[in-house]
Amino acid sequence: MAARRIPIVSARKAPRQARSAQLVEATLQAAIRILARDGAKRFTTARVAEAAGVSVGSLYQYFPNKESILFRLQTDEWKRTGAVLDAILADASRAPLKRVRDVVRAFFRSEWEEAALRLALGDAAPAYRDAPEVAEHRKTGRRRTVKFMAELLPQATPRRRRFAGELIMTAISAIGKSVSEQTRSQAEVERWAVAVGDMLCAYLELGENP
Repeated sequence: MAARRIPIVSARKAPRQARSAQLVEATLQAAIRILARDGAKRFTTARVAEAAGVSVGSLYQYFPNKESILFRLQTDEWKRTGAVLDAILADASRAPLKRVRDVVRAFFRSEWEEAALRLALGDAAPAYRDAPEVAEHRKTGRRRTVKFMAELLPQATPRRRRFAGELIMTAISAIGKSVSEQTRSQAEVERWAVAVGDMLCAYLELGENP
C-alpha cells in the first residue's frame, strides 16, 4: 500500500510589501467566501484566485496548494481563539475556577460567532490533519492546559492534572462544537456555556483521583 501523501501546508513565503500583503489578504477573504458558498469539497485554488481577482500564478507565489490556504485560515482562527483563552487563563486577578467558567463562555461564544467558517474548516480538515504543523498546535494546547492545571490543582498528582486537563478541554471542544452546529440564539449558547462551566467546576471541586 502506498504511503499517504502529507500535503505541504506552510506558506511559500511571507509578503514583504504592502501590495503583496494586500494580495494575501484578498486571497484569504476570497477563500472564506468560497468556503461559505461552495463548501470544502468544491474549494479549489482556481476558484479562490478568481474570487480574489488575482492570477493563479500570483496566488501560488504564497500558497503552494489549496491545503495551504485552508490551513492558513485554520491557524488564523486558532491564533485568535488561543489569544483569548491565554489572556483569561493568565489573569491571576480572577480565581482559577472563575477562569474555567470564563474560558468555557469565551470558547462557546467564539464557536457561535464563527460557526459557518468552523463547519467548513471541519470538513476541510482531512486535507491537512496529518501535517506536522497540526501536531505542533496540539502540543501548544496541551502545554497551555498543563500549566494552568498546575495552578488550579497544586496538590494533585501529575496524573490527576493530566486527566483533568484532557477531560476539560475535550468537553469544552466537543460540546462547544455540537452547540455551534445547531441553530441556536446567542442567549441559548450562553446558557449552555454557563451550565458546562458549572459542571466542570463541580468535577474539579470533588478533588478525587479518576
